[in-house]
Amino acid sequence: MTQKAIEIKLSNGLEARPVAVLVQVASKYDSSVYVQAGDKRVNAKSIMGMMSLGLNNGESIVVTADGPDEQAAVEDIEKFLSGVGVA
Repeated sequence: MTQKAIEIKLSNGLEARPVAVLVQVASKYDSSVYVQAGDKRVNAKSIMGMMSLGLNNGESIVVTADGPDEQAAVEDIEKFLSGVGVA
C-alpha cells in the first residue's frame, strides 16, 4: 500500500472538469485508489464520490493506492493535483 499527503494546487480546486480528469487518471491503474479529506474517504475512480468532497485549491488530501501499480498511480495523481499535468 502506498499513501501520500498531497496539497491541491489547481487554481479553481476540484470542479467538475478537473474531477473528471482525476477520475480518468485513477482509472488507468489496476490498483484500488482512494482519496481522503478530513474524515471522508472516497474511491478516486468514482466521479460522484470525488465531487462529494468539494475540494478547493490549497486543501490537503491523502491519496492511498493498493495494488500492482500503486506507486505509479499515486505519482500521477500527485502530478495532476500539483498542476504539472500527467503523461
